[in-house]
Amino acid sequence: MADTPLAGFDWRRIAYLALASRALDDAEEATNRNRASVPKDHVVLYQFSSRGHDVAQCILGSLITGRHDAAGAYYRNRPLLLSLGLTLEDALGSPLGRAGGFSDGRDIGVVCNLPNPDGPIVLPMSGDVGSQYTPAAGWAQAITYHRDTLKDATWKGALGVALGGDASVATNGFWSALTMATTLTLPMLFYIEDNDLGISVKGEMQTPGGNIAANLASFANLLVKDGDGTDPHETATLLAEAVAHVRAGAGPALVHLTLPRLSSHSGPDNQKGYRSDEEIAADQKRDPLPRLRKYLVPKLLSTADWSALEVEVARDVERAQKGARARPVPDASGIAAYVHADDTPGTPQAFGGLTRGERAALGGTPVAAEEGELLRFAEAVRRTLRHELAVNPKVVVFGEDVGRKGGVHLVTEGLQKQFGADRVFDTSLSEEGIIGRASGLAISGLMPVAEIQFRKYADPATEQLNNTGTMRWRTANRFAAPMVVRMPGGFGKDVGDPWHSLSDEVRFAHAYGWQVVMPSNSADAVGLLRAAMRSPNPTIFFEHRSLLMTGDGSARYPGDDYVLPLGTARTIRAGSDLTLVTWGAMVHRCAEAVERFGERVELIDLRTIAPWDRTAVLASVEKTGRCLIVHEDNLTAGFGAEIASVVADEAFWHLDAPVKRLAPRDIPMPYHPVLLEAVLPDAERIAAGIEALLLA
Repeated sequence: MADTPLAGFDWRRIAYLALASRALDDAEEATNRNRASVPKDHVVLYQFSSRGHDVAQCILGSLITGRHDAAGAYYRNRPLLLSLGLTLEDALGSPLGRAGGFSDGRDIGVVCNLPNPDGPIVLPMSGDVGSQYTPAAGWAQAITYHRDTLKDATWKGALGVALGGDASVATNGFWSALTMATTLTLPMLFYIEDNDLGISVKGEMQTPGGNIAANLASFANLLVKDGDGTDPHETATLLAEAVAHVRAGAGPALVHLTLPRLSSHSGPDNQKGYRSDEEIAADQKRDPLPRLRKYLVPKLLSTADWSALEVEVARDVERAQKGARARPVPDASGIAAYVHADDTPGTPQAFGGLTRGERAALGGTPVAAEEGELLRFAEAVRRTLRHELAVNPKVVVFGEDVGRKGGVHLVTEGLQKQFGADRVFDTSLSEEGIIGRASGLAISGLMPVAEIQFRKYADPATEQLNNTGTMRWRTANRFAAPMVVRMPGGFGKDVGDPWHSLSDEVRFAHAYGWQVVMPSNSADAVGLLRAAMRSPNPTIFFEHRSLLMTGDGSARYPGDDYVLPLGTARTIRAGSDLTLVTWGAMVHRCAEAVERFGERVELIDLRTIAPWDRTAVLASVEKTGRCLIVHEDNLTAGFGAEIASVVADEAFWHLDAPVKRLAPRDIPMPYHPVLLEAVLPDAERIAAGIEALLLA
């Protein structure tokens, strides 16, 4: 160990925070060990200790000081949070599930976040492993966009940091973020804490050779540092070099530090079931806290100074524990708040997305312009994206093949040439990376419009989609990531298959926090896409393949200011005896079918299914007394089942016949046209369904 503590660090503060972190762990673990003799609400249900990781994290935290720095962290990172401004009382109160704090009792107490408009932030953490990497990479790309495209000099020198354990480097998120950072030369630091354990699985099962730093030595555009995280001098030296490298614009860096895990994985875990006494004892000998004391005493602090520091920490933690336990339990009456944005005057705005003022300044009208040009669906989407890119410099459009090619359906054709590769760009082939990147960009204040090439390909991004949708709720309105995810799907022109033709919109209707838009024509696509791009909530914008490949759905362009409210259905045709509810490409098949019934069938296009227009549907059914729902998604648990349930529940006494659904059988979409048509509802089958229900 060096003779003199490294200059440029506030070592007393680092020591205070490391001691405080250790004391917090001690307090929680002592309570949990004695849970039989303490009040039930003093027990932390999900307790994760940071002991062994604490000193290195406090050193790292002392280097994350920029106004636009951000960290993507995970459950063992409370020492970093303390370094960046988390109070001791919050650090204890949130694990106890008390009111206030970083989730108001809604999320696990170690799943933290830290908004700060004037300093470094901690991006909303998640309960899944490895999901912190791609949002941090998205934030790093946002730094370059704010700095270089928006010309905001305050972002110069900022960095994004992703912290992860050695097991997390096996995840899709890590490799996707690494690809993004190195190919784009992003200002990003990967901080890998290696305690050689993923709960109970040893490091060599996560990484070939057990050392990710050694494996990445040949990566282009990546500075790699490898060292002993229990040595404060070596840790500070390596981290300072890496941070300076990133802040200078030289590209990303990765610091791999070996550390001991001086506890079980979590409170309920008993490491003695998978570790020998010798292994546990060997780790205890590597405790970095005594090494920190030896590093600082007596060279920088006297023995009395260190003792006084311990007394100060004990006093502060005891005071924080009393304050945390005295906090009230969360108010259950507000549990449904913040699933979506609340724009009620006086309600605080979450960190992320366009501000209310920015959204209001963009304007818009629900009145369509007269005599607009007749456009096919794809051109209508393209024209809307082009206009929004022109009027809102915070819009960015991206995805696999979106840039140079213009998308596999050519929807974004020409946009990169017009607006540049910083605003319309291609991504690597990782849906996890596309949505995670969008999350980081959105939190930075941009409006990302991400494309998932086909609905089925969204499956690898399931964690990021879930984390985005729940972000506002689980952070109690502290953070949000408004974005638009364009997603083609459904049957194509005379072709289908189980991969490119999946509809499955009900999965997103069931996803917390998301809006789901499914336009059937070009005019609605314009108004709904523009509304989504100006919304404070994330939106799935479903572009049906049949509409992209044919002239079905062509309509006159409603104008550059046209905005449709989400959740408002369109009554295409009024009728007296039956309500037919549908959406997407099925609208056109239903329209063909109802022609045979004169004015007896009222045809409703939902346009959006989250939220959906319950009022319009119920009012129609109360008038007609009958309801048929037609959709492309599977019959079992399709969204039609939700509509049928609501109609049966709320309009039962107005019904003259049972509510009926018509949808494909529960099989994937087939490839051959003959098989495809055997599965999909067509005009003949829809007409037969209408006739049967009218006779019922």
